[in-house]
Amino acid sequence: MNSKIWLSSPHMGGNELKYIHEAFDENWVAPLGPNVNGFEVDIEQYLQADTKVAALSSGTAALHLALIECGVSHGDEVICQSMTFSASANPIAYLGATPVFIDSEKDTWNMCPIALEEAIQDRIAKGKTPKAIIVVHLYGMPAKLQEIIAIARKYNIPLIEDAAEALGSTYHGKACGTFGRFGVLSFNGNKIITTSGGGALVCHTQEDKDKAVFLSTQARDNAPHYQHSHIGYNYRMSNITAGIGRGQMEVLADRVEARRKMHKFYLDLFRSTAGVEILHEPDADYFSNHWLTAITIDPTICSHSREDLRMALLDDNIESRPLCKPMHLQPIFAHAPFYGKKVSETLFENGLCLPSGSNLTDADRQRIAQKVQTFFMK
Repeated sequence: MNSKIWLSSPHMGGNELKYIHEAFDENWVAPLGPNVNGFEVDIEQYLQADTKVAALSSGTAALHLALIECGVSHGDEVICQSMTFSASANPIAYLGATPVFIDSEKDTWNMCPIALEEAIQDRIAKGKTPKAIIVVHLYGMPAKLQEIIAIARKYNIPLIEDAAEALGSTYHGKACGTFGRFGVLSFNGNKIITTSGGGALVCHTQEDKDKAVFLSTQARDNAPHYQHSHIGYNYRMSNITAGIGRGQMEVLADRVEARRKMHKFYLDLFRSTAGVEILHEPDADYFSNHWLTAITIDPTICSHSREDLRMALLDDNIESRPLCKPMHLQPIFAHAPFYGKKVSETLFENGLCLPSGSNLTDADRQRIAQKVQTFFMK
């Protein structure tokens, strides 16, 4: 069998071990230390915005703390994009709140501003003003932030950007993750850079960062003994993990370039294939890192389905994956309100994520192209 071509595998840069060895040499094997501080500064400088970054154990942890800082508690409602990974919605449930899911729009596949405002107006009419809005930059594609920010401000609802997949993406030249009151980043093993597991909360004030760090280190009060006046969490990133991140930050620009190169490869590959559409920037205001390249297949035009292509690729040991199943279709959230039409449902039925790793070779691309071309010639 041919070697595995992964959807998105880790890609080391070379200097990660240098920072890890420094941590061992100096005995900084803890959730604090120079790598943690340095990694946070590296991210802040990369984002080129007036931000303060808290390095945490995961993007999910960052989202959980963002919701806490927005005052979300039991019985509240939080608006959330429906087409996303479950980690965007799960922290809402952690707090005993109810997610209110919003459909996608067709240009970016992200939160539909029209459905968003309809939902806010309806929840207010029902006596439940949402406590926060979670918008996701799915697959690295920036959402329609101008419209969404205007709606959030109109109703005075804090915006949280789930930019877990969008480090390196920009909207109107500004980094994704820096528009809302909070931004969330992920460094999971499949992300554009990785710390093996980890995330970060992007804040706009030192006070918000300090509170996140306090809560992420078990909310220990300033006392010589262990004293706690708040519920805390074990969410801080370790100095070892942050060392991996420091090495990865050195090659982030290269990783973005490589992912965008893969996207262009697919644009060329499918240019003449009827019935196949690629998620692409709507206009020059959007710049996607193209963490994953995703397509939709219209079976009424090309006589093939998304699943047909996925199985054909799998037969050659090439990994691909259906788009995220919308959260309002998930059994665990069957009770949650949903606003919109069937855009996200249709995308899920017909969409496929293709191998997009920055470490794919010319031989990998040739193999993918040959398999795709043979499939659509049938």
